[in-house]
Amino acid sequence: MINGIINVYKEEGYTSFDVVAKLRGITKIRKIGHTGTLDPDATGVLPVCIGSATKLVDMLTDKTKEYIADMKLGIVTDTQDISGTVLKTNEVNITTDEFRDAILSFKGRIKQIPPMYSALKVDGRKLCDMARAGIEVERKPRDIEISDIDILDIDDISARIRVTCSKGTYIRTLCNDIGEKLGCGAVMTKLIRTRSGNFIIEEAYKLSQIEEMAKEGELEKIVTPVDKVFECYEAVTVTGENEKRVLNGNMIDLNRKDEFLRIYLENRRFAAVYTFDRAKACHVPFKMFL
Repeated sequence: MINGIINVYKEEGYTSFDVVAKLRGITKIRKIGHTGTLDPDATGVLPVCIGSATKLVDMLTDKTKEYIADMKLGIVTDTQDISGTVLKTNEVNITTDEFRDAILSFKGRIKQIPPMYSALKVDGRKLCDMARAGIEVERKPRDIEISDIDILDIDDISARIRVTCSKGTYIRTLCNDIGEKLGCGAVMTKLIRTRSGNFIIEEAYKLSQIEEMAKEGELEKIVTPVDKVFECYEAVTVTGENEKRVLNGNMIDLNRKDEFLRIYLENRRFAAVYTFDRAKACHVPFKMFL
């Protein structure tokens, strides 16, 4: 039984759900979840959790992401990327310096309105499903953070940017908003996710590579163990009564006050992450992985 994370390189044309479905077929394991949707036309890093690692999906989804995106001025589409229906085209009379300044002005904590063509749900319905049915609903602006923007290439009408951002950031919406600020509109033409948390594109595997490794019985070589995600926390091995408590998911008294601890059983098996409860003056379960 595999328990861990595989760093998948999602190729163009696959949905994130397609990747999960394909991995279920490869591994013969049903308990699989991805850690952040990538649009079908986008490529790059998609960490996928398998087995007990699915308990990490919410934590990994929260991690900082890094993207490289291409954008073009003068075009507005319904999806905010080049795959959508063109709503209008505009003449572009912008200098490179004006373009550069507009891009960099979005660095920091900003508010962003999620696009209609997204997997977000309103009243139980996905926005993208409503958009395809011709329905548009009001979306509230959300707080996001663009911690860094690097301009890799730029001219009077197009740019390539590297964006480091918080969860919930839509890069195509960022491109659209830059175009709106310049008064000419803009569209994202390409997107690559180069990093998600500690998972980087240089260490990602295509589905065809993963399938081949599974056939050769070498899949475990590319599975990141669950406890590696928590390497920033101190490791503690429990024995005796405390081991029994951990096995039953109970609180333990370790006579220390670390906010989080990696807990291992006497046989060195990773068991859980515990967090310090100040009110109880002991450690209590945060995530159990037995």
